[in-house]
Order: sequence, then C-alpha cells, then structure tokens
Amino acid sequence: MCGIIGYVGAGVTRGAGEDADEETGGDRLAVGDVIHQGLRNLEYRGYDSAGVALVGETSGLTVAKRSGEVDGLTVPEVPDAAHGIGHTRWSTHGPPTDANAHPHTDCVGDVAVVHNGIVENHETLKAELSDHAFTSDTDTEVIPHLLEEELSGETEASAADDGGDAESDLLAAVQRVEDRLEGSYAICAVREGDDRIVVARRGSPLVLGRGEDASFVASDVTAFLEHTRDVTYLEDGDVAAIAPGSVDIFADGEPVEREIETVTWEANAAEKGGYDHYMRKEIHEQPEALRQTLAGRLDVDAGDVDLDVSFPPGFLADLEEIRIVACGTSYYAGRYAARLFEEYAGVRTTVEIASEYEFGAGRTPDRTLVVAVTQSGETADTLGAVRRANAAGARTFAVTNTLGSTVTREVDGTAFIRAGPEIGVAATKTFASQVATLAMLSVAVGRDRGALAAADARTVLEDLRGLPGAVQQVLDEEAAVREAAREYRDSEAFFFVGRALGVPVALEGALKLKEISYDHAEGFAAGELKHGPLALVTPDTPVLAVLTEGGRARETMNNVTEAQTRGAPALGCVTAGSEFDTLDVAFEVPDVGVVEPLVANVYLQLFAYHVANEKGRPIDKPRNLAKSVTVE
Repeated sequence: MCGIIGYVGAGVTRGAGEDADEETGGDRLAVGDVIHQGLRNLEYRGYDSAGVALVGETSGLTVAKRSGEVDGLTVPEVPDAAHGIGHTRWSTHGPPTDANAHPHTDCVGDVAVVHNGIVENHETLKAELSDHAFTSDTDTEVIPHLLEEELSGETEASAADDGGDAESDLLAAVQRVEDRLEGSYAICAVREGDDRIVVARRGSPLVLGRGEDASFVASDVTAFLEHTRDVTYLEDGDVAAIAPGSVDIFADGEPVEREIETVTWEANAAEKGGYDHYMRKEIHEQPEALRQTLAGRLDVDAGDVDLDVSFPPGFLADLEEIRIVACGTSYYAGRYAARLFEEYAGVRTTVEIASEYEFGAGRTPDRTLVVAVTQSGETADTLGAVRRANAAGARTFAVTNTLGSTVTREVDGTAFIRAGPEIGVAATKTFASQVATLAMLSVAVGRDRGALAAADARTVLEDLRGLPGAVQQVLDEEAAVREAAREYRDSEAFFFVGRALGVPVALEGALKLKEISYDHAEGFAAGELKHGPLALVTPDTPVLAVLTEGGRARETMNNVTEAQTRGAPALGCVTAGSEFDTLDVAFEVPDVGVVEPLVANVYLQLFAYHVANEKGRPIDKPRNLAKSVTVE
C-alpha cells in the first residue's frame, strides 16, 4: 500500500490560520510544495521511499526521488511547473532503494508514472519490452515503457498522416496500456509537453479533489483535504484526464459523470482517512491488504502457489520438522499455520514463543526448518531465536511485512506478507496477511513434497481466493458488532473459546480486547472450560466462541452451553446457514472453508475496538505497549 498525490494548478493558497513559510517565501505554495505536503499527509501509507515528477511549460519533466522518509526528499524548484505527481512507497517488489523509488520513467525521460498496487503480469510484459532499458526491480517500471511504446507508435502514425509531428494522446495511451495490465493498481502518468495528469484505477483507491482553480488526485483525501473538501471517488475501471480547469472521466472508453461529494470530517482526522483511529481504519483495509498478499501467487487451476522462494534440492523431501517462532499476534498466526503445515505438508510442526526458543536436543539441523513470523522484521526476541537456530545449523525462513528489515538479512529465505504499513499498535490486517501467507507456504511445501494432491490444493487456494470478499462481508455487519459491544462493555471479564483452528483465533481475540480496552480477557481451547475456567463463569462474563468450519463447531457449542447453564451470555461467530439458536448473539461468517476462523477473527477485532471505544480508551496507543518490541 503506497501513497499517491497529483496536482494541476498554478499553486494554492495556504490554509486559513497558517503562517507564511520562509521556505516558500509567502502564503502561496508552489506546485512542488503542494505535492510535498501531500506526501507528508500520506506518509502513513508508506515510508520506504518518496519521489516527485514536475512538468514545466518550458523546463520539461523534472524527477526527484530517494529512499527514506518524505522529509528527506528535496523537491526541486521548477518555477514554471503547473502540475506534477508524487509517491511515497511501501515496498512490495524490490527493496527500498533510490532506483526503486517512484516515479519511474521511460527510456527517453518524457513520461513519468507513479503506481499503487501490483502488476501481476509484469514479468511477461517486461520480456516483451526487451529492447527497453530497465533501471529498477519494481513491477511498476513496465508501465512507463509500455506508454513509451504506445506514444511512439501514435506519433509515427500521426506524422505519416499529417506529414509532420503531432502531439500524441497520453489519455489514449493509458487506456490501451491499462487493458494490458493484470492485478490491482492505481496509476498516475504525466508527460513532457502535456498539461494533464492521466490516471487509472482498478482495485486500488483513487479520489479526485475538485478546487476552484486547482484539481487533485490521490490515494486518500488525506493528501489534499486542507485545500478542498469537494471530492469524486473513482470507480474500478475508470480512467480520467485532469487538466487546468477540467476533469474528464471515462469508463470503457466512454465519458461518464461521477458524483461530487463534500467531505465533512475535520482536517485533523485526515491522516486516518476519516476514521477516528488507525486501528479501525486498518481493520477496514483488510480486504485490500489480503488482495495484495494473494496477488500473483495463486494458480488455482493448477493447485500451485508461487511465493518466489526456493529451497535446496531435496531439502523439503527430507524435511522432518518445522518449528515456528514468534511473539504475540504473530505467535497466534503461527499456531493457526501449524495445523495447516501438518495437514497439507505432512510435516511435524511446533510453535514456540520466540523468547523461550532453544534449538533443543534430538533434532537434526539439516532436516529442520525454523520459520520466524514477525510483522516488523525487527522483533528482538524473534531475531534472537533465528540466531540460535542459525548457530545450530538449521535452515531459517522469515514471514514478514518489511523489506530490508533485519530478519531478512539473517535468514535463508523470506516470504513477504505485503499488507502495507500498520500504524496502530494492536495488529489487525497483518495477522490476516500472516495467516494467508503461511497458508500459501503450507500448500507450496505440501505440493513440493507430494503430500498434497492437486485437487485438494485447489480447494484450499479457492478458499484463500475468497478471503478478501468474505472479510468485506463481515465489515459490512459492523453496526451489529457495535451494538453487541455496547451491551456487554461493562462486563467483569470476557472468555474467548474455540477448537482446532478456532483456538488461535480465540487467543488472538482475547489479546486484542485486553490490549486496547484494559479489560480482563482470556482465550483458551473450548474443551478446557470444564477443567477450571468454569469456576470463573457468571452472568457477567460473556463467552465469545468460534463456531465455524475448521473450528469443530458442534463440540465447541457443547462447551459454550456448559457456560450458558451457569448464566454466561454467549456470542458466536457461525458459518452462514448454521443453526445455533441458543446463542444470545450470532455473527454470520461466509462459507470459505478452512479460512473461516480467520474471517471470524474480524468480528472479534471489531468487538474489541468498539468495547474500547465505548470506554474512551486511547486505542492506537494503548498504555505500556509499543508497535515493535526491539529489546529482549
């Protein structure tokens, strides 16, 4: 997930009440400064690198970019610039380097492009562009070179028809290139000699800002809210041309009208995209995060997965044990995955809290795979476990969200979850993406070992492919979760239960609630209720249960009934169409097979969020906790 900003105009007046900036020399901001400020507003979407492309009437196209934070970017002075684009990156293809920063240009430097999303067929397209010079590792760079091909062909055709040079059409070129791209994307393109920004959207958001004498485009209204509150949200498949004083939108090549809406929330909430908290925003970003996690990796028809990882010949065939090491939410993601590895890969799999990990006796290092799961790639306890595994001679592997992080340099292989930046301390979208990535890895290992038939693999991959849509269906039911949270917010304690794949989800649900509400919450295997915890059950201790496919719903419900007979209210996440009539509250989970408990977890995230919000807790910054634990 990256941040995009584009601006067309002669500069804007600084917002009311702000002082003149010595850097700009007055109250009017130049085009480069408008874009730079927009990037600062969007930095929560990506902070690996940043760049701008400015187009001047006589100075032409000027590009500046670099790795690192937005404030480290020096925006060049281009006095005659009347439009430009900018980008702040969260790396998915290629490490965070100067060369991989956006914008990307064509061979001659006439066209510049910024892009959010993933071009799934970029390798095929790059092979077709073998006569072009590529300078980065990104999927994005194929786009300006494709535009170069289209524009070059148009110019030659025009010259042949008219007997001379003619300006070729950037809009038409983007429309043709867009038809060749597979995946999800939001694209902004500019060209020397053209006074427009041309944009296209499919799967990744783009919003237009409509000012009196200026127009904007961005991945979030965050970027320009201080300048205009009038916006138009582009729809999937839309292509638009933004020029001074005009915005033209096309769908399937035909002009269309899109509604202009007025944003009503305050500017100081803009960086959260209108949400009160990053955590709720990130809960709602899960469908997009999961699409990015899965994009280009599933071949459902063949029953195969491509995670762009490799192991030495024969290693997986001889594998005796997988040991997953992690902390907190990542540990629960590992517990979910352990069951999948045992079932699909046919390998004994254990999960250990990283701070407690030792390689241990009785294990064969060259037949053991140690998988470290860490969102940041910098968790001290997990890095310590990796180092102990390396010292013992085991092969190590990381599942992480962060390119260039320490863990990627210390393991033998890495799979990136590609969830985008997560600001809230309480992990939400990264948990979903970790489980999805580990599930894909379990299928890949099982297929390589011959332990998983293609037909069975296809079923699992079909379930994974349905994840983003299923999560969106749950998010659409948020009002019901909010109502339940209000009813039970003052309870003495909360118990979360499940079986099989429901156990790690119950544990994670309890962790979320205690992290942000400060209420006592406990998660455990449902069968353990009668081995002690029933002594704590009262009418003031709600039980939240995972009652879905993959969670042994009937057996779990028997345990829930034991709690209900002691007076406890029962809330359950149930597979759509299931009948659990005795529940006090039932939340329906779409039918997506083995990943249903993961979808149920979204209900538990929303419940935790709304309980904490009703109590007025500082949700994004819970007391005593940090986003990344970098000390042991």
